[in-house]
Order: sequence, then structure tokens, then C-alpha cells
Amino acid sequence: MTAATHSTLFPQVPGVPDSADAVLEGLDPEQREVATALRGPVCVLAGAGTGKTRAITHRIAYGVRAGILQPASVLAVTFTNRAAGEMRGRLRQLGAQGVQARTFHSAALRQLQYFWPKAVGGSLPRLVDRKIQLVADAAAGLGTRLDRGELRDVTAEIEWCKVTQTIPADYPHAAAKAGREAPRDPAEIAHLYAAYEDLKRDRAVIDFEDVLLLTVAILQDRQDIAEQIRAQYQHFVVDEYQDVSPLQQRLLELWLGDREDLCVVGDASQTIYSFTGATPDHLLDFRARHPGATVVKLVRDYRSTPQVVRLANGLLAQAHGRAADHRLELVSQRPSGPDPVYTEYTDEPAEAEGAARRIRELIDAGVPAAEIAVLFRTNSQSETYEQALADAGVPYQLRGAERFFDRPEVRKAGLALRGAARFGGNDSLLDDVVDLPSQVRAVLSGEGWTIRPPAGSGAVRERWESLAALVNLAQDLAAARPGATLADFVAELDERAGAQHAPTVQGVTLASLHAAKGLEWDVVFLVGVAEGMLPITYARTDEQIEEERRLLYVGVTRARERLHLSWSLSRSPGGRHSRRPSRFLDGLRPGTTPTVGRGAGGIGGIGGVERGVRGTGTPAVPRRTQRSPARCRVCGRTLTDAGEMKLMRCEDCPSDMDEGLYERLREWRAVQAADSGQPDFCVFTDRTLMAIAEARPDSAAELSRIPGVLSRKLRSYGADVLAICAGQELDGEIVGD
Repeated sequence: MTAATHSTLFPQVPGVPDSADAVLEGLDPEQREVATALRGPVCVLAGAGTGKTRAITHRIAYGVRAGILQPASVLAVTFTNRAAGEMRGRLRQLGAQGVQARTFHSAALRQLQYFWPKAVGGSLPRLVDRKIQLVADAAAGLGTRLDRGELRDVTAEIEWCKVTQTIPADYPHAAAKAGREAPRDPAEIAHLYAAYEDLKRDRAVIDFEDVLLLTVAILQDRQDIAEQIRAQYQHFVVDEYQDVSPLQQRLLELWLGDREDLCVVGDASQTIYSFTGATPDHLLDFRARHPGATVVKLVRDYRSTPQVVRLANGLLAQAHGRAADHRLELVSQRPSGPDPVYTEYTDEPAEAEGAARRIRELIDAGVPAAEIAVLFRTNSQSETYEQALADAGVPYQLRGAERFFDRPEVRKAGLALRGAARFGGNDSLLDDVVDLPSQVRAVLSGEGWTIRPPAGSGAVRERWESLAALVNLAQDLAAARPGATLADFVAELDERAGAQHAPTVQGVTLASLHAAKGLEWDVVFLVGVAEGMLPITYARTDEQIEEERRLLYVGVTRARERLHLSWSLSRSPGGRHSRRPSRFLDGLRPGTTPTVGRGAGGIGGIGGVERGVRGTGTPAVPRRTQRSPARCRVCGRTLTDAGEMKLMRCEDCPSDMDEGLYERLREWRAVQAADSGQPDFCVFTDRTLMAIAEARPDSAAELSRIPGVLSRKLRSYGADVLAICAGQELDGEIVGD
């Protein structure tokens, strides 16, 4: 079962939390620190299975429910539509509707579509879904013939160039510097890249990466548009920050401007997409860029058993490099489970048959097929396991194939459901059914769904699994919202299709390790864990080897309870037994000697919180360090009213304001306002002056903690206000008695 299934869009809780404080219930101490650290910058280092999505969604919801964050001013960005959809669903459950949760590309595309007429004129060029045909046409225009594999590889190189902001002429040097193994002569790829860009211009189209590049260009060139976006979004949350590319980081910087209300979440040990331009450097350098940042480390693993966590920690303990220096030592919070199982086979077909046999036994013992996954290094390994599972009568789904909502049977079923929702009163199929699941089953029965699945595997079984997923989704919706109608179900499907948040198909998942990122299952089979596959043959540099280790770490941490690791000694039956188990398992599987790495250090290691400190080069005016929502200093209740938040107390709680000080501050404010030719409240509001008179601060740090005393006002008026509070002379006069 995927993480998205565990965190369905439908509430499985009694209801929305009834207060801001109730949002915090059930969080562990570190997660609570994340949720209440609402003043940026904040860096959350979150190990696998430690509840990072829970922490950041509760952070946003707490800020919204406490009245500190305005929903429309928050932009949360992540890397997949599924993750963004899950985040929106969780926020709805917590009563924080209206928050924007999108991918980088989705957020940028909306801005680009809106501002293009103003910045450039006309309508935005058409966005192409797949660039591979354009690359093929560009190559043909140069007289270059690329086979299917070369076409895919050259396209990947062009994508890497664009996210690293490398122009065609610079590709040979940039590729050599990055240690990339070019699929063809680098100069030839540079020409292909240039021809591809020319062809796009000729056809008036843009590609996926252009969405980010053009948005960055507009924000850099048009200060008025940049300010308009910054006025809209005041607070940013970035998930999976270790996967940010230089281009995405540049866009984030332009969104932020000179502000620091930013919360980033990531784990350097899960950096597995460097081939796309992703780099953990932005995460690891966050403290250097933001010396005042609060760093929270989440290491309590709620996903996996101690046995699985021990293997995961062991993998990273042998690692080298900068990411390894900042690793997090996970601590399992689950009951003990079985030890990982290591199995050696003579050849790949035997390995696949062995895995299928064990999976059949698990399903027969009551383990749902959707709670089992087979993970491999390359997609080419899939076919052997598909055949083995089919021979064993085990249903399966191939993750990373055609998207769920793009499948013909799903599109056709959606049309049938939409028609039934609109004209159901005239449909005889619906005459004798009243509840939502029965209605959906009745409609889908006309599309080929049956109570019992068809025998065997192949296309017929895959179509049935797709329709069964829709039936299960209707049951989930009816359980969460008893009054839901067929029209509600169709609306839910539309929302999920827009977010590509697919329901769970009831079958064993087959997926590459890259495609498995962000998911989890009760039982995981890691297959092909042999030299030449993990690490892959073409991983030669130290950095490439370490990324392969992290890829295995990601695979291990997908398992909740049971973990099976296997390898084969040869590829084909009767072949020479020349393979050996992956070096990454040395010292971890029985009878082997460990290879010692550098271990934890830097900002990783054990869990907890680190507060930002001022460096020697920081300005005299202190950074605002309020890290939690306002609470009444008299009764302790969370404050949601803006006026009460200014006073830092409930309206009806007793005040200890110094009346004389308040009057002196009002007199001083009147002089300042007259000198600057602006209304009194533009200096400080009455509420802020009351708060100052109650707090009677004696330092700039204390004064900066009072709501309404922003850094600009602290620089302009801080010295005068502190002097008045201390009863000192101001402009040659004695202030106070």
C-alpha cells in the first residue's frame, strides 16, 4: 500500500480539530517543534519514515488555525502531483483549506499563464507533453540518426542542461566538470541541443523545463511582477528539498525576495536524482545561507521495525562523502519484527520464481497483495518478475507505466459515471440501488467490472484491477462521508485526476527503486542486489557509488515489517556463476566483514532542535527569533485575534500596563508622525504601544519580540523607544519622572 493510501484524501478521524491547540495533539516533541516554529528560516532534517509530511502539514494548519498564517499567503511546493494532492488532503482534514500545495512546475505554470500577456504579450506558447519527438526531429534536421536508446539519453542530457542552466555552447565543459558520461560526442550533443531549441522557437512551443526558465526570466526582468507575486505569497514550505535543482532554487529565491519566511524539509541520505540535476547542497548549506535558522531533526521512525531500521542505519554507517557526514541515525518506534531475509539464487529466473513463490505464500496467509512490493534497479528487470507472478497466479501492477487516469478503461468509466450522475434517474441500472458503492458497482458492471476477478493475467486482468480500484475508492468515500452522492464521487475523481492522485490497485507493486521513492509497503522484496546492478555497472566515481548506496537505502526504508533481499549468481540458467552480492551488504548480512565509513557528523546525527545563532558579521539589530504562535502570557491560551496577539494576552485577562509609559510613548509617536508627515498609526498602532508599555523591554532583542515591531521599525525607532522605557533623556529632556 502506498503512503497516499494510508493518508487518503478522505478523513479517517472523528472530525476536524476544534482548535489550533488540538492540531498539535499526537505530535512527538520534534514534530511539535516543527509545527510551532512559524517564523523562518526553518530547516527540517527528516529521516525516512519519521513523519515529515505530518509535521509540515500540521505546521501549516497550526499557523492558519492560530490566525498567524493567512491560507492564501502560503505556498507549499513539492516534486510530484501525488505528494501535492496528499498534502492538500491532509490540510483539509486539519481545517486549513485555501493553502496552495503544488509542484514547482505547477506553481510556475500558473504564474506564467497569468503574467505572460503582461510581460511578453499574446498568449503563452503551447506546452509539449513529451520532448522526445522534438529531439528526434531536431536530430533529423542535422542529418543525425539516433536509435531509441540514444534518443532517450540525449533527451535526458538536454533536460539536465536546462535545469542546471547550461547553454548549448557550454555543454561539453559542463558535462566534463560534472563527470557525466555523454551518450555521444559532447560537441555533437551541444549541436543537437541548439537545434532542439531552434526547432521549439520555429514551432512556437515550450517544454517542461521552459516553464521554470521563463518564469525565472520574467521575475528577474520585471520587478513589478516579482513584487506582485511576493505580495501574494508570504510564507513558503519546500518538501524534498534535497532534490531541488539549481533552476528550482533560483525560482525559490525569486519568490522569496529578501524575506526569510521559509521552511525546507529534506534528507541528504535520500538524494537519488542527481542525474536530473538535483543536489543536496542547498539543504546542506541552508545554515550557512541562513545563520539564524532553526534546525529540527526528525529521527523517530514510525514506519519500519527495529530490524529494518538497523539494516538502514548500517548501510549509511559505511557511507562516505558529504551526505554521509550529515546522515541521520533512525530510531524505530515500532515493535520488533522478523530479521531481513537474504537469499542467493543460481540465476535470474530462479530468483524471480523464488520471490513469486514467497509472495504467493504471504497472500495465502492473509497479507493483502497491495501491501507487497518487488523493487529492482532498472526497469528492464521487470519482465522476468511479471512472468513469474503471472505463473504463480499473483495479481500485480507496474508502477511507472501508463498513468492511472490516462488508462482507456478509466477514462471510459469516468464518462459512464459522469453520465449516471447527471441522468441517473433515467438509468434502469440504478433503480434498485441507493448507496454510493452500489451505484458505482452498478455503473461499472456495464464497463466490464465483475464481483470476481478474471482468471490469469494480462490486459483483461489489468482492466479489471483499474475498475476495482474505482469501486474501492467509492467505498472509502462512502465510509468517510455517508451522505456522498454519485456527483460527489465524480467530483472526487476529477480532483484526483487533476492531481494525478491515483487510488490503490489491488495487486503486488512492481517498481524501480527510483519510482518507489515516497512509498511504503508491509513487505518489500529487493531483488538483483548484486555487483553490476547495485551499484550499477556505469557507476564509477565515488559520488556515483554513494548515490547507488543511497538508492538501496531508499529501497530498504520502504519496508514496514518484512524485508527480503536477493541476488543471483548468473543471468541465465546454466550460465557461469560470476556474480557476487552487492558490496553494500558487506558486514550487514551474516558471515561478512563490514566496511567502516565516516559515520555521522555535521548537522545530522541524533534528533532534536538547534536554534540559530548570530555570527560575528551580523548587524547590530537582532533577527526576530519568535518561533511559536502567540500565547496569552496570563492564561496561556493560544491567541488568534490580531489585537490580542499584539498585546500578547486575551482581551479580558488583567493588564499590568504602565499607564505613564503608555502616555509618554503616545506623545513621542505624535512628534514622529508629524515630522514624517504620516498618520500616528504608521509609526506604531495603539495596540503595539500598549504591548510595549506592558512588556517594558530593556533590550532590542526583547523589543523585537513584540508583534508590530518589525525589523524596519526597530532600526528606525528602537533606540528612542528603549530610551523612553528606561526613563532616559531624549532630545535634551528627561523622559519620565
